[in-house]
Formats: sequence, C-alpha cells, structure tokens
Amino acid sequence: MNERGNGPASLNSDSVEPEEVPEPNSPYYPGFGVNAGAVEELHGLYAANPASVDAGWRAHFESENSLLLRSFNSPPAPLSAPSPAPHSAPPPAEPSASPIFHPPAPPISHPPAPPISVAEPSPPLQGSSARRDLPDAPAPPDPFAALQQADRYARVLRLIHFYRARGHRIADSDPLGGRSSYFPELDPAHYGLGDDDMGAHFITGDLPGGSIQTLGEILSRLRATYCGKIGAEYTHVQDPGRKAWLQDVMEKTQNKAQLGNQERRLIFEQLVGADLFETFVHTKFVGQKRFSLEGADTAIPMLQAAIELAPRLGINEIVLGMSHRGRLNVLANVLGKAYQAIFGEFQDNPLVISPFGSGDVKYHKGYSTDRFVESGERVHLTLTSNPSHLEAVNPVVVGRARAKQIRAGDTEGETILPILLHGDAAFAGQGIVAETLNLSQLPGYSTGGTLHIIINNQIGFTTTPAEARSTLYCSDVAKMIQIPIFHVNGDAPEAAVHCIKLAMEYRKRFQDDVVVDLVCYRRHGHNEGDEPAFTQPRLYSKIRSRRLLRELYAEHLIREGVLSTEQVTEIEDTRKTALNEAYDSIQSRPPGPDEPYEPNGPWTGFSRVRPNEDVNTAISVERLSQIAEGLGSLPEYFHLHPKLKALVYRRGRTIEDHAPIDWAMAEALAFGSLLLEGTAVRLSGQDCSRGTFSHRHAVFVDQESGEEYAPLDHLSDAQAHFEVLDSLLSEAAVLGFEYGYSLADPGTLTLWEAQFGDFVNGAQVIIDQFITSAHVKWGRMSGLVMLLPHGYEGQGPEHSSARVERFLQTCAEDCMQVVNCTTAAQYFHVLRRQMRRKYRAPMVIFTPKSLLRAPMATSRVEDLSESSFQTVIDDPLTSADPGRVERVLLSFGKVFYDLLAERELLKGDASERIALVRVEELYPWPEARLREIFSAYSNAQRVFWVQEEPRNMGAWTFVRDRLSDLVAENIRLEYAGREASASTATGSMRVHRSEQAMLVADAFEDLE
Repeated sequence: MNERGNGPASLNSDSVEPEEVPEPNSPYYPGFGVNAGAVEELHGLYAANPASVDAGWRAHFESENSLLLRSFNSPPAPLSAPSPAPHSAPPPAEPSASPIFHPPAPPISHPPAPPISVAEPSPPLQGSSARRDLPDAPAPPDPFAALQQADRYARVLRLIHFYRARGHRIADSDPLGGRSSYFPELDPAHYGLGDDDMGAHFITGDLPGGSIQTLGEILSRLRATYCGKIGAEYTHVQDPGRKAWLQDVMEKTQNKAQLGNQERRLIFEQLVGADLFETFVHTKFVGQKRFSLEGADTAIPMLQAAIELAPRLGINEIVLGMSHRGRLNVLANVLGKAYQAIFGEFQDNPLVISPFGSGDVKYHKGYSTDRFVESGERVHLTLTSNPSHLEAVNPVVVGRARAKQIRAGDTEGETILPILLHGDAAFAGQGIVAETLNLSQLPGYSTGGTLHIIINNQIGFTTTPAEARSTLYCSDVAKMIQIPIFHVNGDAPEAAVHCIKLAMEYRKRFQDDVVVDLVCYRRHGHNEGDEPAFTQPRLYSKIRSRRLLRELYAEHLIREGVLSTEQVTEIEDTRKTALNEAYDSIQSRPPGPDEPYEPNGPWTGFSRVRPNEDVNTAISVERLSQIAEGLGSLPEYFHLHPKLKALVYRRGRTIEDHAPIDWAMAEALAFGSLLLEGTAVRLSGQDCSRGTFSHRHAVFVDQESGEEYAPLDHLSDAQAHFEVLDSLLSEAAVLGFEYGYSLADPGTLTLWEAQFGDFVNGAQVIIDQFITSAHVKWGRMSGLVMLLPHGYEGQGPEHSSARVERFLQTCAEDCMQVVNCTTAAQYFHVLRRQMRRKYRAPMVIFTPKSLLRAPMATSRVEDLSESSFQTVIDDPLTSADPGRVERVLLSFGKVFYDLLAERELLKGDASERIALVRVEELYPWPEARLREIFSAYSNAQRVFWVQEEPRNMGAWTFVRDRLSDLVAENIRLEYAGREASASTATGSMRVHRSEQAMLVADAFEDLE
C-alpha cells in the first residue's frame, strides 16, 4: 500500500507494477496518437461534405489505403449530426408550438461558400487571417493543424454562448444612451478573430440560419437578437427546457416584434392617451401631485397588450398591484375609470362624499372593472389599493390572486394572472420584493407565475442607481428564483409589447414569474412640484432634450405608411375632445362614488356594520364527538411517531370520556366544526403545522415514507378544504399574502400565526397600512385572524410581548378585534364567531404559551356545546354576593392565573372581598358589559388594572381613560404592573420572577 492510502501505487515503487492505460478505441490512434479524436472529427466533416475539408485531408480519406476504408465498411457517424454543405439550403426550422411566436424568422441565406480549409493554422490573437498556399499534391497530414482548426470552431461557439449570456451588456435598452456599447467577451478579437475573418465559415451549433455560417452572419444574428432594443438575461436559468425554449423563440424571431398595422395603430393611440392625459391634468390642476407616467408612457401599451392577449392564453382575470407612479394614468387608460371621477378627485368637490370612512388620496386607490378585448371576450381587472409603502402591495396581490384561483377551482393558476408594477429603486431596495419572489414556487402560495414590470426611471426620489444598489441591474434580485429578465428600451414600444407577449407565453408554458424591466426615465421630479435638476442636472439635461415618444412613434408610423399625418391629428384631437368634455361636465354634475357602499362580488350579503346581537357558536356533543373521532383516526398503514400515539388516542376519546379540553384540542374542534359546516380553513406561518410549542400537531408525518397526513382534512367526504402551511421565514410577505387572500375569500377562515408574537414587528407595514386601516381608506373588508403568542414567561424581551399597545393605538371605527382568551372554550367560540357572523373585521388573538397545556386553562365539553364567547368574564366566586367586594382586579390574558393563585393564599374571607374580572376582548371596547359588572360591585373602593407589560406598553394607556368613564367618582383607578421600560421584558429569569411577584403584590397591597 502506498503512503497516500488506497490510491494507485507510485511509479517508483518496486513492489507493485503500474496499471496500464488502455489505448483509445479509434482506428486513427496508431497513425495519429493523441490527435486521433481530431482526425475523427475531420472525417465526420468530410463524410457530410467532402468539399468542407482541406484538399490534403480529402485525398487522404479518398485513398484506397486509408485507415478508415480498411477499418470500416461504412463511414463512422460523427458525435453530432453532420452539418450540411455550406451552399445547401438549411433544413426548415421546426414550427414553434407557441400560439404567439409561431412565425419563425426566415433563415439567413448566403451564397455558396468556398471549402473550409480545416488545416489552416490558427490566426494570431490580433485577428489577422492571412492564409498560406495549399500544395496541389497531397501532403502528409498535420495533426496540429486539425487541433488548431477545432480550436477556432470552439472559440466561435464560445462567442455565440457569450452573446447569449452577455449580449444584454451592450443592448440598446436605455433611451438616454447610458448603456455601454462595448463588452470584452462580446468582441471577436477576444477570441482571436478579426475583420478578415468575417467571411470565414464556422460551425454554428444550434444557432438558427444554418449549421454553417460566416462569422459576419453569426454576429449579425446574435447582435440583432441580444443587443437590440431588448437585452435578455436568461442563461442563469438552470432548467434546460426553459432556457432552450427562450433561446429558440428569441433567436428564430431575432427578438423582433411581429405586429400588424392595426396593432401598431393601437399602440400609437394608447401612447397618445397616456401622454395627453398627463398633459391635460398638468394644465388643468396646476401644482397638484399626480406622480406622472411621462417618460414611461410605454407601460400603457404593455399592460394593454397583456390584457388583449389574456383570453388567448386562457386568462379571464388579472389582479394588478402598483405604487403611485403612473397610477392615475393606468386607472384612466387601462382600467377605464371615468375621466370625470378622476378629475372630481382633483377638484375635491365638497358635494362628493366618500362612502368609506376617511378615504385616501387618489393615487393610492384601487379599482375593479370588466374589459372586453378585440375578440369580444371579457377580462376582469382588479387594481389593488396600495399605500406609499411602494412594494408592500406585492404579497397582497399574489395572495389575492391565489384566493381567486382557489375559489375558481384553478389549482394551476391558468385563469387568473397577477401583474405587479414596480419602481426600479424600490425593486432593488425593499426586502419584501425578495420575500414575495420567494413565495412564487412554494406549495400553498404559488399562483402559476406573476408578471413583473419594472418602471425603471433610473432614479429614486433623488437617488441615483449608483447610490441605490450594489447590483448591476435593479432586477438582479429576481435571479435568485431563476426567472428570465428582459430589459427593454422605454422608447421602443413595439419591442416592449413583444417582451410582454414573450413573458406571458413563458408564464403560460412554465407557470413561472417573468420580469420585464422597462428602462425609461421620469420626465419630472418625484412629484410635479420637485425640481430634479437640483441634484441631477446632467441627467435632466438629457431628459429635457428628449422629444415626446408619441411624436417619435407617429413619425415612424408615417414613414412606414401605417398612418397619415391627417390620421395622427385626428387621433389626437379625438382624445383631447374627450378630456375637455369630461372636465366641463364635472363643473355642473359632480360624479358619484366609484363603488357602491354595499359589498358586492364574493362579499355580497356581508355587512360593513358590526352586529350588536350575539351569534350562536355552540356545537352539539354529537358533532364534537364526530370531529374528535376523526382527529384520533389515522390510516392503518401510517407509521406514527411513538411519542404521538398517546396524543392521537386521547384526542379521539376526548368527547366520549368528557376529558378536559386543552388549547390545541379546542382549536382543532373549532376548525373541524367549521369544515363540516362548509367553511374552509387556511392556516399559515412558521412551523405552524406542528406548532412552535409542539402543541398543535395538525399534520402527522409517516416515520418511514415521509408522507404527511392531516386528520382535519379527512373528517368527511363532504367537508370543506383544510390547509395548514409551514411558511418561509418571513413575516411581512406571508402576512401580506394572507391578508390578500382574505380580501378575495370571505368564506375561508384565514389565519396567520407568528412563531412568537414579538415577530409581528417584522410585518408592521402590512398591519398599519393594510390590515387596520383598509376599511376606512379603501372600503376593503377582511376577516384575517392573527395568532400572536404572548405572555411573560421569563424568556427575554423578544419572546414575551406581541405589542398589545400597538394594535390598541390604531383601534377605532371598528377596524379590528383584539382578543386574549384565558380558556380553551373561549378560543373555540371566538374562532367560530369570526365565521358565523355576516360581518368581517380582522382579529388579533394574543395566544398563550404556558397555558397551552395548563390544566387551569382547559375547558369542559359543556363549555363548547352550551356556551358562547364572553367579551368579559365576571368572577364566579364573588358574583354571587357582589356587595362584599371591596376591590376589583381587571386583567387581560394569562396574568389572571397569577392573581388567582395569589388570592387562593388569602386567609379567612379576604378572597371573597376581591373580584377577579377578565377582559377577554379589549376592542371593540365592551363598555356595556363592564358597566353592568361595576354596577354590581357598587361597594368596591379600588379598581386595579393589572398587566404583565411595562406601564408604557400593554393595555394600560388604552383602558385608563375608558375605565375612568365607567367607575364611580369615589373609586380609585390604579395600575399594577411593571414600571415603564424601553425594552419589553428582562432577559433574566430571576429578575422576571421578582417583577412578576411584585406586580401581583401591588394588586393585593393593603388588603386586610
């Protein structure tokens, strides 16, 4: 054995003979040695076309004594299909299966070429192509010449590859001329090829136009395909099928739009509409913000093309999301919102009253409509309302689209398309973009692909790309999910429309996202009152010298004979007339609201007003037993983890044995009852199928096969669908997705659970800008439930508080419900209440940790079958004789059990003189019920609000004034809890216990 282990012995070893290397299995090896492979390749060329090889090699292969003729009865097959003769017509291209890109571009034709001299030496690096004279008589073959020629072929194939991979680096995609025109890997000299080689013929591999083309023809096709108005990035896509399809379509068409005159005329009309709308608003409403689309006018034809193409691809609905840039233009020219309605918002006419609360500025609002395309088919369009938090709408749109797809029975996302319009600085700068992209292919979140359009103004508010990102392109983050990216010149509307068609066909075929980066500019500042030249004088010098796109395109169509000058004038005058008439009409007839107050669509029959009456949420024991039996049933073949067998058994017998019902069982019973009543349940979040605290176990995993089984999805053949999803490690995108889902499907109980309630901080934008305020801003209802584990257990500042105070600060106008249940039954009933009422509002449930398995928080079967949710729970010990009560302790959540334990230590009748009242729902504020309780405890002298959170957090600041209005003037309202703190909790268990004991002692102080 040698010193290196089990490898081959050293050649210097005397004890072991070296292994012999077998000779290559080639008839040319005896005569050519290591060059045998190159000679075989030359013979393959000769077999396909004798004229394609050097005369000396041709004579050698024709000789009677040729090694080939002695060794084989027939010529050997080359490694790849033989190339046709250069002067023969190339084989016809296979027709594309694409319904859009069916007409392939004609192959490049060229005259017959002289034979390729395969034995000529490789040219010098500077590109010289001087050739030596060839002898008339056969010369001995030079094996090194064959290798040199093979190297030349390889270098050309490398050049082709790098045009596919790097052609976008010199594409004419920037209307301001900012893109470089040179990149080393795209220079033929980089491969030792020069001007003299342009007429030389080379093997082209799979490049359309013939298997053998001149270098000039190869470069012409590559530059037309990859370096024109479109720069394509697709070679980072790892899937060969996707990459091959893109390459085939782009190279056959050379990335040229195949548009008829009618379609080109429509593009012009759309550009006119886009530009004249902005001009009109600018002149009629001077100084008002509109976040103009000028400079990115091509976005309108792009969206119109997507809508027009949709029915041909089986799409009947499009859900759009975008920030404020160009929103009014899209509303007017894509969704067809009436000019009068938009102008009325600019005038802020006092006669126009919004039916939805406080409303919002005009460039944040959503809209829904039906569009009929040229074929007469209908496409429903929905523009989702969005705040100024730019990309925050992304997950909301895809969640909304997903819910619509599920409601339509479209599990593949074939009929409903999400489209997102982004800003360049925001796409690169905001993390929620990456989070949303990461959702795109995950089970339970995929939508069959989203079409992304980046309105690339090449500037943020005042920030240049060099200051805004560390990447080459603003779109680079999208490469992480291996999707194609097309950079297109914003002043080339036909190329942009071509990109949209290509993107939508790709999405249809591969059910994947696509990005179209519309490289354009912003003609004005961030808003129309800004002066952008303060900070970008050179950039805006270029922009102000740019002519209007509609003028440039009009001249192009006139030159092409598509339109006449008179027709151009007529199109423009027609649009101007429509704008003026709309403006004049609102002076005397102010438009009404865009939408009716009464909900419609899937929300028909729901009320915007919270009902006063209670709803029956009790379930019969028989139904509870049916659910429990289902929870305790697994397939016979299923290999359950041994530690879970007892759990499953207990669940199955809980109702029959009248066993205590813990938190997880109450939740499962609530879910099961809704499922059997036809209400679907969707729960998502990090680790929620098992539960962060290993309590839920909604999904079991076969320990041998890995198969997953959810008992709640197998209760009955007629039940609704149950779905529990372990989400990606995101709060903002996932919560936004679930909120969007809840917007489109009020019939599904949609829940999101934070791993710890504190982590909801990561989704604060979604909470503040959508969940708590959407009803009054945009008239949008949602029944989303947020489960936030909350409670002080000594686990540190990031595992204690779900920030109760932040939710309460935004509570007004019945915007949501804030709940903290202290028993399993309460949790059961509040979940059922959420779906049994014809009313929806987001609900925050601060769920416990230590109470999940605590016996004191369990409930009886009768608590589920005979009761309902109680907003306030009075003290059963003192309510029988309330006159003896001297002190009332109000609490919210698990601190109640600390107070209960302390009261049990009191001696004599002291425990009967202190009432423990639990507020289970803080908002809507249960004023009537609290007033009733306080009136019963009329002899109480002190009322305490007891909480675990610091004084400046939790519910104290919310309840203080409200309780003061309820208690009698002679009663002291006091606080018992932690002192104010900048951090939510201590990291020391010792300190935690001390603080907890102290706040409880404060509540019981001076009690004799």
